[in-house]
Amino acid sequence: MDKFRVQGPTRLQGEVTISGAKNAALPILFAALLAEEPVEIQNVPKLKDIDTTMKLLGQLGTKVERNGSVWIDASNVNNFSAPYDLVKTMRASIWALGPLVARFGQGQVSLPGGCAIGARPVDLHIFGLEKLGAEIKLEEGYVKASVNGRLQGAHIVMDKVSVGATVTIMSAATLAEGTTIIENAAREPEIVDTANFLNTLGAKITGQGTDRITIEGVERLGGGVYRVLPDRIETGTFLVAAAISGGKIVCRNAQPDTLDAVLAKLRDAGADIETGEDWISLDMHGKRPKAVNVRTAPHPAFPTDMQAQFTLLNLGGRRDGLHYRNHLRKPFYARTGTDPYGWACGDRKQHSDLPWRRKNCPVRR
Repeated sequence: MDKFRVQGPTRLQGEVTISGAKNAALPILFAALLAEEPVEIQNVPKLKDIDTTMKLLGQLGTKVERNGSVWIDASNVNNFSAPYDLVKTMRASIWALGPLVARFGQGQVSLPGGCAIGARPVDLHIFGLEKLGAEIKLEEGYVKASVNGRLQGAHIVMDKVSVGATVTIMSAATLAEGTTIIENAAREPEIVDTANFLNTLGAKITGQGTDRITIEGVERLGGGVYRVLPDRIETGTFLVAAAISGGKIVCRNAQPDTLDAVLAKLRDAGADIETGEDWISLDMHGKRPKAVNVRTAPHPAFPTDMQAQFTLLNLGGRRDGLHYRNHLRKPFYARTGTDPYGWACGDRKQHSDLPWRRKNCPVRR
């Protein structure tokens, strides 16, 4: 589809089924390289990055099929290099490196865009793999990893929280000899989901969801069936859209406990929120939302990926709101007749006290 045409204003009402989380599905698909038997992964969203990952896995010699679920058989992997033509479109491809070196003793992944190490946080991935005993070389635009025998468990202290590096270290450590402890690990639900997937295959991971993850290395991983958790950002986006319009919505196939901070802010905005085991309902009773103050931080705090949606909510809020500044969106706001950048308070914060009615405009991505 080349474009969407939105005719407004209208109040959003009804039910929507939430897709699987892309940010969990991607590391899970790459982690399937560790399995010596076929795996079935359910609730995988239909997205370009998913298609690219499946194509990359196929080029490594993995059998990949999609028939409702995604089926992966990595028993006959015969290529250990992730090529630039695929990696350049998706930096998540670095997640292939840990499973390849852990299971096959070698692997290489092209640097995204041929960039220097400092331009992307791949240095944390390299740091973790080196701590596990891998030898890392940077040659001809590739990160090349190798090890004689098995990786060795290690006590790894991350100098900053990194979702991507936590995934790489945790995945590689499942087949390492001995115990690996990751300190200052990322706590995101997608990390928990990846760990739970690996445990389904026979890994021994504990502490996921805390800042200290422990992995007892095993000699092999088998097959299994796993269902990817619902996408919390997609869920939050639909809820905010309904709140902005004064609407009423039910999100099915949702996971409320991954959205505590977002739901709290929506309640502050005046939304009537109810939750069940796998659903969330929001009802604004036809009222405009109140603007809310937001500060983003790593999970379990308010997620960065919900900042843009709450900026829009604050544009139509019933009082002023304070949130972090993102200049990349300024041209869009200006064209809709609003400007949340006129008054700044503190470092990278913005203040919104804006009109309820806005004008339509075309947007090109």
